[in-house]
Formats: sequence, structure tokens, C-alpha cells
Amino acid sequence: MGLFTRKSITELQEEAGRGTLRRSLGPINLTTLGIGSVIGTGIFVLSGPAASQHAGPALVISMIIAAVACAFAGLCYAELASMIPVAGSAYTYAYATAGEIFAWIIGWDLILEYALSAATVAVGWSGYFVSLMHDLGLDLPARLTAAPDVMVQTPGGMVSGVFNLPGALIVLVVAALLTLGIRESANTNSALVVLKVAVLLVFVVAGMAYVKRDNLTPFVPPNTGEFGAFGWSGVLRGAAIMFFAYVGFDAVSTAAQEAKNPQRDLPIGMLGSLVICTLIYIAVVLVLIGIVPYGRLDVADPLAVGIDATGLTWLSPVIKVSALFGLFSTMLVTLLGQTRIFFTMSRDGLLPELFGRVHPRWRTPHVSTAITAVVVSVAAGVLPIGVLGQLVSMGTLLAFVLVSVGVIILRRTRPDLPRPFRTPGMPWVPALGAGVCLLQMA
Repeated sequence: MGLFTRKSITELQEEAGRGTLRRSLGPINLTTLGIGSVIGTGIFVLSGPAASQHAGPALVISMIIAAVACAFAGLCYAELASMIPVAGSAYTYAYATAGEIFAWIIGWDLILEYALSAATVAVGWSGYFVSLMHDLGLDLPARLTAAPDVMVQTPGGMVSGVFNLPGALIVLVVAALLTLGIRESANTNSALVVLKVAVLLVFVVAGMAYVKRDNLTPFVPPNTGEFGAFGWSGVLRGAAIMFFAYVGFDAVSTAAQEAKNPQRDLPIGMLGSLVICTLIYIAVVLVLIGIVPYGRLDVADPLAVGIDATGLTWLSPVIKVSALFGLFSTMLVTLLGQTRIFFTMSRDGLLPELFGRVHPRWRTPHVSTAITAVVVSVAAGVLPIGVLGQLVSMGTLLAFVLVSVGVIILRRTRPDLPRPFRTPGMPWVPALGAGVCLLQMA
């Protein structure tokens, strides 16, 4: 194939029907896949630092801005996913609209997004795990709980981390579950989603009685004189940070070939999970900042700090355990997306054939899952969460830009194609989606 050779839509639709992967996911499974990926590090870890350093109570506005950008891109994803129900997400759409060279670029961009996102979440999981073990009276060796050059507080003072062993090991556990089968993985994820959503709702209900209006005023703290340090520039910086909280809803599209009715169920899964997560985020952040002054939330476990401030100390371990399960389900979905992109690129000849091998019994791409697990495990062990988070957000935003532009291209080049779901407000919605994502990249 040439660099700008495109796959025809008909060819992709035929590929979707060949059925090498097991079609076992319905709209509920797909929606919980999206929720499982979205509700994770963003709300359990990054919400505290984003409020304390950048947006204050106006972090709610930051979240809405990030959600709007995702909604624009989500509408575009839904149209393309319903037309081209093939595993591969934005990679497949780029192949159909821009050609092979752009598909190659966006494929590796998505690998950056999903693989490093899983590593980022693993580091967040490690933080809550270490904290819970401390509460239980078991302190893990500090040097084996953080990446190199990351300082860790110990009774004897600050020490530098060497390798984040809990983060590395949890990646291998998730990969083992994914290898056993998509149905088992999806059912496990659905159960974990129910658990973590329930605990977040308990946090909101229990914390509402302890909200102090003074903690929410001024709602937009005055800027300190530096861009991104409160004020409206802080709201924008907060939106760029909290964008990470929504990374993963597009992972629903990577399971297209395992959806029972992708034309109907993929739009439901993507947009439904985005709406549900946004409402949960707003409620949790309002209660959290209402309980604890935002300046005290620059911690790795802000929800536990919020509950401790209420005096309901029995809820603190519940929150931490929920965070562990919640972050586990997020890793489950991001690693799922990563391996399915490898699978599709291999079938297209852009990666070696071994990445497309499917286990004869479990019907999962076991080789690509194993390779991904090793690389992500090492990344979780040696890279700090700040570096990982920035790389993930950049990769995701670029993917959203290309998907939004791809919808416009296909509307012009192939207006005759049947579209079970149509992006409204053409061409303004895709254009706004691409524009807002470019702004957040900047």
C-alpha cells in the first residue's frame, strides 16, 4: 500500500463481520466500560492538586469545559464507530479518511495514550495501596513504592524511590485477567464500576451535611499574577489537567468488534458514560471542596482527606479500598484498548503478525496483551505520575482532533454512506471539538 492509501468503508465493514473476536458486549457492558475507564485517577487523585494549585472551587467549571470538549469529540466518535464497527478506534477512522500514513501516526499516538494511561493509573493505584497498608500497620519499603528521584516521606525523613513495585505488579494482574477473556473482563469491570460509583455517591451523601459555604467562596479565586494560578486562567489550566479525568471514554470504540450491536450500542456506551461521569464529578468536587478548603487538597488521596475532615473516619478505609478497585477497572479498560489497537494494526500489516494472534481457547489477543503488560509494567515502575499524565493528555487530545476532522472529511467525500448515528450541528460541532482540543493541547 502507498502512504496515502485508504481502506474503503466497505472493506472495513466486511472486516467487522468476519468475527475473529467474540461478540458478547451489550449497551450496559459498553457503558460500564466507559465509566470504568473514566472514573479513576482523575477524580481519586488529580482533583485535589488541580483545585489547590489552579482553580479552587471553580474546578467544577474546569470539569465542564473538559467535558464539553469530550462531548464534541464523542459525537464524532459515535458517528464513525456506528459506520465502522471495527476494533481500533481513531486509528481505524484515520485509515478510512486520511490514509495509511496518518493511520500509522494515530495508531502510535493511541498507543501513547492507552499504554501510558494504564501506567499512570497504576501509579495512582500504588499510592492508595501504600496508604491503605500504612493504615493497617504494614509499611512497605519506601524505595520500592515510587519511581527513581521521586521523594517519599518515611519516619526517618525523605528518601528517593527506586522502583514502584506495587504499580508494576498490578499491571501484570490486570493483563492476566484480560488474557482470560473479554466476557470475564467486562463482567469484572461492571461489578467494579457499580462498587466505585456507589462509594462516590456515599461520599457525596455523607459529606453534604459538612459542606461549609465559606469554602466555596470566592468561587473563582483571584489570580495570583501568574498564568494558571487561579482566576480564569487557572480555570483553563484546571480544565487541561482534569481532561485526564475523561481519558478513556473513547476506549468503548476499541471494543467495536466485540459489541453485539455496534451501530446502536457504541453511541449509547460512549455518550452515556460521558454524561454519567460528568454529573458524578461535579457532585463529588462540590462536596469535597465544600468540606475541605481547597488549599489543603494538594495530596494524593483527596477524598480520604475530605472524609477525615468530617470525622467519619470509618469511611476513610472504604474510600481507599474503593479507589483501589476503581483504579483497577480503569487499568482494565485502558489495557483492553491498547491491545485491540495492536490487534487491528497487525491485521492491517502495520505491525508484525504476532500482534494479531488470537488464543484458540480464550479468543483474546494474548501475545499483544503480554507484550503490552511488560512495557506498561516497567513504565509504571520507573516514571513519575506527572510526566505520565502530561504524555497521556497530549496523545488523547491529538486523537480527538483527528477524529473530529475525519467526520468532516467523510461527510464531504462519502455523503452516500449510511450513518446509523449522525453527528448534529455539522460542521460546527466537529470544528469546535477540534478547536477546543487544540486549545487544551496548547
